[in-house]
Amino acid sequence: NQSHCFTGISSIIDHACSGALAEDDAVSIVALFDHEEVGSNSNEGAGSPIMRDAIIRISGCFAMAEDSELFKIGLAKSLLFSCDAAHAIHPNYASKHERNHQPKIGKGTVIKTNQNQRYATNCVTGFVVRELCKRNKLPFQEFVVRNDCPCGSTIGPILAHYVGIRTVDIGIPQLSMHSIRETCGVKDLFTNFQLLNSFFRDGLKVLSSISED
Repeated sequence: NQSHCFTGISSIIDHACSGALAEDDAVSIVALFDHEEVGSNSNEGAGSPIMRDAIIRISGCFAMAEDSELFKIGLAKSLLFSCDAAHAIHPNYASKHERNHQPKIGKGTVIKTNQNQRYATNCVTGFVVRELCKRNKLPFQEFVVRNDCPCGSTIGPILAHYVGIRTVDIGIPQLSMHSIRETCGVKDLFTNFQLLNSFFRDGLKVLSSISED
């Protein structure tokens, strides 16, 4: 998943160097995990305590003494983007995709949803991505796997479960995933970078504007 390692690191560097950081009252993190393809259950995988421990330590920097309530409030106000490649439609196997869920290379970042929680996207977190894309005139696509096909997963549900942060699963479309010739579009890398940059800048503002009944 080097594509999103690149866009994630590049976007947070750009956010830090743009001057927006001086007015940013949130804490932004990019976390890159190992062993995603073999289950994430290692000391450097997403199934380890490292992410939760990092947030506990960071929240401790904003309190005079240990304050577990501040940590819990921080989790409730946070939003996590789980970024991993999405399956672009293959012209030879178009029947493997739902008619209205056929991600195409060059058409923008994909929002991935699965009701069995193989992806962690829900109605709120998916809305945040759609709203950021609309505000910044960025293309985006939707993907739901066919009901009669198995669905892969990401570290999104793992982190949502172990850390307790609302999560959305997104990714750039890609052909030949897991092969030695994975193929994606340069344009998607750039618009994904722009999306992540807008998330660091405006993501929590969009999230806080939502009224949940």
